[in-house]
Amino acid sequence: MAGKSRLVAEITREFKAAADPKYRESVQRFFKEPVDLHGVRTPVFREIAQATYARVRELPKSKVFALAEEFLKDGRMEEVGIAFNWAWRLRRQFEPSDFRIFERWLKKYVNNWGACDSFCCRALGEFMLLYPQFLPKVKAWTGSKNRWVRRASAVALILAVRKEKYLEEAFETADRLLQDDDDMVQKGYGWLLKEISNRRPKATFDFVMKRKATMPRTALRYAIEKLPPAWKKRAMARQQTRLSFLPVG
Repeated sequence: MAGKSRLVAEITREFKAAADPKYRESVQRFFKEPVDLHGVRTPVFREIAQATYARVRELPKSKVFALAEEFLKDGRMEEVGIAFNWAWRLRRQFEPSDFRIFERWLKKYVNNWGACDSFCCRALGEFMLLYPQFLPKVKAWTGSKNRWVRRASAVALILAVRKEKYLEEAFETADRLLQDDDDMVQKGYGWLLKEISNRRPKATFDFVMKRKATMPRTALRYAIEKLPPAWKKRAMARQQTRLSFLPVG
């Protein structure tokens, strides 16, 4: 790639050297859309990510973010993974102005569920824990035309929900996405509800029961996965159709 810095080019060569063609083929089955990747197995990727971050950890955050964007422009899954991994490692340096960068990365570079979840469940999720004033902006993502931005509106709250924070906002986000017709978005907010159910099972059950008639089954199954079996059975039961008969004559 033209204009690639020496460090980014060196790391890309490391990924190419560590690539496993069979693993690359096997990963494709987890995605509906084609994904571009070298085929580096997860343990090896983590080793490379950790070792290479040691080479940039003393750099200013702005420089590390610039290098991360070089990886994002490359677009392959390993490079995208490095970018979001490095951003997460800088979480103690996050400041409100970083939201503009993170939102741009999300809208410009995220194009599959793996990248979306990698970003949202680490760097972006940590940012949201630090700066709740951005909750309204993330909630507004529910109306985006971009499926991954809509999914991110839910998945970016998962870290907070695990710490029992922003539960009201999480339920509101799920409500806004309730009838989204994209299965990746349904799975995203269903996952968010499942995480809430680990802390507030009754609240999650009540939320689902009030909306089960219009809630897509994909989202419903995700949301109730961790609930007690009896509650799951009630939630999955089809609503009975009530017949009324007019008098004859």
